[in-house]
Amino acid sequence: MNKQLPQLPLGLSLKDEATFDNFFAAKNSEILAELKKCIAGQGERIIYLCGQRGQGRSHLLQAACHEAHQQKMTSVYLPIDQLLSFSPDVLNGFEALSLVCVDDLHRIAGQPLWEEAVFHLFNRVYDAGGKLILSANDLPKSINLGLPDLVSRLSWGMVFTLHSLTDDEKLAALVMRAKRRGIHLSEDAAKYILTHCPRHMGTLLAALEVLDKASLAAQRRLTVPFVKEVLEI
Repeated sequence: MNKQLPQLPLGLSLKDEATFDNFFAAKNSEILAELKKCIAGQGERIIYLCGQRGQGRSHLLQAACHEAHQQKMTSVYLPIDQLLSFSPDVLNGFEALSLVCVDDLHRIAGQPLWEEAVFHLFNRVYDAGGKLILSANDLPKSINLGLPDLVSRLSWGMVFTLHSLTDDEKLAALVMRAKRRGIHLSEDAAKYILTHCPRHMGTLLAALEVLDKASLAAQRRLTVPFVKEVLEI
């Protein structure tokens, strides 16, 4: 993480591979462009992303923080799902940063203290001139928040719905991510993974990581027999 504040629990960090370059945009190219403009100070200061698990919400929020770091800006990634075991006061103080990314907002629905804390965080960051990128599994009005003013705030900027990848796009994404890891993944091996693993992108990329480590350890290429052996499928 670019800057840890005292209030932030230890153990939260950005994934090294969660960058804009590693995001296979496909039909989400406009979203990617607007996020980059936001961080560069050339677009909206508030962006809200909605999408289901595996569509890249968390990847994009972390990528935004990586991009901010590259531009010498301070930022923080706040995954609500991992913060709920703490007091809502954990959100205090982040208005001092240039960019605040809040993930999984739907998790605070029905929790008045957390809804209020996010509402005040939003106001503090906005009033301080900072940028906010937020995400949830649905549109602001559809995640069952009990605080109308928070629903209103979440719709102030640009609201985007992420598009799922087609099977062909998932195939291309697998090959791209393998290439960026420095390994060759043949189309046949990629098709085998896509056919025999759950087609959730997070699961597919986790399988690729396992295969990468196994390939290095065994000094073997990612052939279909090797993929079958390692993944036991």
